[in-house]
Amino acid sequence: MSSTLAVGFALATALANALALATQHAASVSGDQSHRGWALFVYLVHHPLWLLGWIGMGASLVFQAVALHFGPLSLVQPLLVSELVLALVVRRLWLHQSLRRAAWISAGVTTVALAAFLVAVNPRVSALQPTLSDWTWPSVVVALLVVLAVVTARRGSPVRRAGAYAGATALLWALEATFIKAAADVLAAGGISAVFTSWPLYALVSCGIVGLLSEQAALHVGPLKISQPIIVIVDPLASIVLGVVLYHERLVTSSATITLAAGAFVIVAVGVVSMTRSVPDTANALHRR
Repeated sequence: MSSTLAVGFALATALANALALATQHAASVSGDQSHRGWALFVYLVHHPLWLLGWIGMGASLVFQAVALHFGPLSLVQPLLVSELVLALVVRRLWLHQSLRRAAWISAGVTTVALAAFLVAVNPRVSALQPTLSDWTWPSVVVALLVVLAVVTARRGSPVRRAGAYAGATALLWALEATFIKAAADVLAAGGISAVFTSWPLYALVSCGIVGLLSEQAALHVGPLKISQPIIVIVDPLASIVLGVVLYHERLVTSSATITLAAGAFVIVAVGVVSMTRSVPDTANALHRR
């Protein structure tokens, strides 16, 4: 039952993200050329679709928290890759955008490969819960890797800089997911007052702010077709590692399973890259968490 709820709310998170990005994109392109800078911001604030997009983003955070409360990181975070597939469906059915056959083929291949990966590794929760000290080394390692990525992004080609910032963003989203899970568990155990008097909420907010800055840097310095696949691919991999290290999540690790899972995830990665390159730039949107 818990796994079913986790899968359902993970997919709801992906759909909410896809709808939020579609609505905000529709609002941003609906204005005329005179809407720039502050005028554009004022225009968007008064646009129902833009505000609806923010509601969708809030809903996605709630759905993700519920999914992570009931299921392991190594199940929920990979399922968020489906946001890219759902975004294509939203674009086609709602915005009536014409998409190439290659995009749909890539979406189908990605979906099948993702399902095969999750069935192969069969992520399961553990009764063990991490203590505050358990977060020390994982947080330090992620922080060091993020700093290294940011330093790497200071110089080089736009592709290299976008890739480095995207890698940092993916690591931050994975770490943020652990804080979301911890905050959701605190809420379930102690209520809303316990959330505001415990550390996960503040770690979540801090990590989220840094992640947003890193994401915007990736968008600014280089092409989306580089940053988007890196975020989508690295986030679930890092989340699986953090889930195993922090929450002692259990995976099937026989040699045959590892081979099958690795092959399936490689296909997922290829599908993601193909999908992002098969759609118009206006249809692309960065994966969120």
